[in-house]
Order: sequence, then C-alpha cells, then structure tokens
Amino acid sequence: MPLHLLSSPAAAAAKLAAGLRAAPLRRCHSFAPAPRHPDRVSLATSLSAAAAARSAGPAVAAAQTKLGVPGKKQVLISLSDKTDLAYLGNGLQGLGYSIISTGGTATSLEAAGVGVTKVEEVTNFPEMLDGRVKTLHPSIHGGILARRDQEHHLKALKDHGIGTFDVVVVNLYPFYDKVTSGTISFEDGIENIDIGGPTMIRAAAKNHKDVLVVVDHNDYPALLEYLKGNQEDQQFRKMLAWKAFQHVASYDAAVSEWLWKQSNKGEMFPPNFTVPLELKSTLRYGENPHQNAAFYADKSLSLVGAGGIATAIQHHGKEMSYNNYLDADAAWNCVSEFDSPTCVVVKHTNPCGVASRQDILEAYRLAVKGDPVSAFGGIVAFNTTIDEDLAREIREFRSPTDGQTRMFYEIVVAPGYTEKGLEILQGKSKTLRILEAKISGKGMLSLRQVNGGWLAQESDDLTPEDITFTSGSERAPQDNELADAKFAWLCAKHVKSNAIVIAKNNCMLGMGSGQPNRRESLRIAFRKAGEEAKGAALASDAFFPFAWNDAVEEACQNGIGIIAQPGGSIRDEDAVACCNKYGVSLVFTGVRHFKH
Repeated sequence: MPLHLLSSPAAAAAKLAAGLRAAPLRRCHSFAPAPRHPDRVSLATSLSAAAAARSAGPAVAAAQTKLGVPGKKQVLISLSDKTDLAYLGNGLQGLGYSIISTGGTATSLEAAGVGVTKVEEVTNFPEMLDGRVKTLHPSIHGGILARRDQEHHLKALKDHGIGTFDVVVVNLYPFYDKVTSGTISFEDGIENIDIGGPTMIRAAAKNHKDVLVVVDHNDYPALLEYLKGNQEDQQFRKMLAWKAFQHVASYDAAVSEWLWKQSNKGEMFPPNFTVPLELKSTLRYGENPHQNAAFYADKSLSLVGAGGIATAIQHHGKEMSYNNYLDADAAWNCVSEFDSPTCVVVKHTNPCGVASRQDILEAYRLAVKGDPVSAFGGIVAFNTTIDEDLAREIREFRSPTDGQTRMFYEIVVAPGYTEKGLEILQGKSKTLRILEAKISGKGMLSLRQVNGGWLAQESDDLTPEDITFTSGSERAPQDNELADAKFAWLCAKHVKSNAIVIAKNNCMLGMGSGQPNRRESLRIAFRKAGEEAKGAALASDAFFPFAWNDAVEEACQNGIGIIAQPGGSIRDEDAVACCNKYGVSLVFTGVRHFKH
C-alpha cells in the first residue's frame, strides 16, 4: 500500500528558507508559550539566503517587445482567503502591476481602492456553471504557461492577443475547514472541491522560471520586496514553486481521504492513501544526540479533534525533545484509559507506576511509590484537572526511597489546570514541561514505519469492559480479585512485551517488560512488588508457554491470588492444573496485548 508522507508547505519552508542547516536546529512549535515562527511560514528569509540575482529579466522583456507580445506587467489574483488582500493589491499597484482578478476577489480589491480588471474582460467569456468555469481559458493559462525564452511560445501569444502573467496569487476553496466543521452534505463537500485554483497554481509553479506563484498570505511581504528589487533569483522562485505544489498535494490528500470515507464506509485500509504532515518544530536532536530530528503533526481529516499529545498545549518549561514526545504519548495514552481519578508515571515509554483513587493526591503518592527509583526523572500524567492542592503535592513530594529528595520530573501532563494550580506547578522548576492535552480519540489508524514501508493497523481500543474474563480454574475468583485482574490487564496493555503486571486495590505494585522471555519479566515484577504481591493479581499480555517449573508455577509459589492471561495455547491445561494445585484463580481474557 503506497504511503506518501507530505510535509506541510507552510511549515517546512522555514527549514528550506534557512538553507537546510546541517547542525541541529533550534525548534519552536505550537506547544511553546512564545513560538519563534508563525504557524504558516513566510519566505522572507529566503531573500537574504538565496543566490545572487540574475539579469534575465531585460532580455525576456526585449524578446516580448520584438514579437509584439503585450509587455505590461500583470498579476493574476484569485483568493478564497482574502487575508491581507488590500495590502497586496496596493503594493502591486504601487509597483506598476496591472491586476486581473475573479469575482469576490475583484470586488474586495475595488472596495480597497485598487484598480482591477475582471477575468471575463480578458477571456471575453462570462463566468459560468455557478462559478465552476472562470479561469479555465487559454487567455489565462496561455499567459501563465508560456515560456519567455521560447520565441514560438511568445509568437503564439502574439497571434492570439494573449498577455503574460508575471505573478499568480491563488489560494483554494476552504475544503478542509468545510468538511471538518460539522455535518456537511455530500453535495456541499463536492462543491467545495477547487478545480480552477489548483490548475492555476500548478501551471504557475511549473513555469516558475517566469512566473512567481504565491499561495500563502504570509509571503506577500517577501513577494513585494522581491519585485521592488527587480530580481530574477531562481532560488526564491523555486521555493515558491515547491510551496505551491505542496499546498496542492495536501489539499488533494484531504479530498481523497474524504471521498474514500464517503464511498467505502467501514473499510479502513484503502489501496493507496496519502498522509499530509505539517512541521511543528525542529528538535534539538533525535533519540540520540548524533541524530537530527523534527516533529510533524498529522493533518489527516480523521485526526481533527482527536486529541492526544500532538495537539497538546505547553504552558511551561524547556523545549520538548524526541524522547519527551514518545514518553508523554505513552503516559497520556495510558492514563486516558481510566475512568476513575488516576495517576500514571512513565519512564522510557513504560508505565512504572499506576494508581486509581477517588482522592487524586493518594493516587499520585501510590503511583510514585510503585517504583520511586524509575519515577525520578520520569513523566507523570493525570486524567483529572490539576488544582492547587495537587500542584503543591507534585512540587513538594519527597521520594519514598529516602523521604528527603524532592521528586524530579521531565513532564507533567493533564487535561486541565486551575489558574492557581498552574502557577504553583510552574514554580517547581524552570525546565519542567507542563502539558495540557485532550483525551485521545478512539478508532484511529495506527501507522508504524519499517525500512522501505509502513505497517498500518487499527488502534488498540479494547478495555476490560469490552471483553469477557472466563474462569478456567477450580477456584473461581472473588469480585475483588477479578477487579484487580482487570486493572492489571489494562496496565499490561501499555507495558512493552513480554509484559507482566502485578496489581492490587487499583494500584500497580510491580511490572516487568521488554525481556526476551516472559519468565524474566515475571521475576522483575515480583522483585518490585515485594511482599505486597501476596494475594495480588498478575496479568500477562500473552499466554505462558509452559506451566510446570516455569512462570505460572513461580507466580503461584510467590503467593499470587489470581492470574489473567489470554489463553488459547496448547499449554492452557498445564496452567490450569498448576493453578488448581496451588488454589490460585486463573482467568482467560481471550485477548493478547503485545506492545513492541
């Protein structure tokens, strides 16, 4: 399934305009309290970074004059988003450009006192088909696509009385906003698909050697400065052309995604699809200091309003790093699973402490207590608003290991903060990253890269309420044991395979993860849980391959009260016999939770 990753034209221009520096870039993005660049990036900086101007302009003008092609400087403007239109129109008019425009754009220019010629006066053909046909005409596209260094192109323009366009300024119908603003009929969606706009943009971008194409109002100042200098810098033209093609590509990606969902309801995996990505920030480095990295937001229609770390707001602290994003995402995904007030502590993408209590302060203390060594320098996440009391507890809490060391965290993430709570938490550390995130949506498509391709799957949205815990042992579990098993199972869902979680009374006591064999993970979990493992629940993300002299028996010998595992193995009978021997309850979930 081909998967095309498209960087947003607005954001990635910042990196290109700066000359694609090889050294790690200073980064800023929508998390930052004071972003260093706007969401839609101007190309103004490319003027200073571009190559020296060429002197092709006079030669082209001479050729046009020789062939009798109308030589006046012309700009074509057709905009849905009319931000800064008056500024642009007045600036172009002041530079001696004649402006050709369409419908509403022409009306807005006239209202701003800018002289304008309407497209139908150039084409000698009225707008028709409810505006579907306005600019699709040789008098427009001939003037855009003609190569000024080809005499036969210029002769053709002369023969047909067509003038050239030096600048094309176009943006598109707001399809993305329309189809994500709420319920919209299929017919309305179709009518918001732009045809003439992309055609003009692509034509101008193809002929960028002779035509400047602008799709972003943030680039108007750079355009005017460029035109004032009578420059012929091809690097600047190429930059605008790249941005134009990227703009259209992202637009088409949204249309394609929407049409697929309209025509193939229920089918998650199309034969081809495109993922539009928008650069939010360059990062100091990647997973390791020798790797350059960046953070992109997925602009797919399906993710509008979906929440998650990618759309979180950063209220305070140091810049986010590559690993910060991974850890924050893991913590937030885990804590979002729970309905009761819950705290989750994550270290290296694994939850090392989880606790649910009606008193969120108690949940926080228990979560840290689960593994205070790992919790130090970790990420702490809450599914409740952080108020003054909780903020003060987070700021002042001492490590359970010595009762003296104040706990240090990289990130705190929650769905909201009171004004006082945020103020107190900001006083904990200048570097503490404080994030506010929306609960992650369900039913998302999960993508993961492998060399040369991508894996796609449905997100793992199952909760204990979605499955049946079937008793497989002679001793049926008591209600409190089954509740512990469900809590442990939900925690294990977010622990790396081979995952073992020991839990009791809505609190994770110990976990083992990422080991080549499940028995080693089990021993790590018991070592962390200690004596509290007596009578607790143990959940495994997959079946135990053996029973006697292996993990199941070892768990039973350590006093575990109930074991929850998927079942479905030829060794299930061995596990049942082992649990019956020790009087331990065994429940089968029927669901595996591998997490690589």
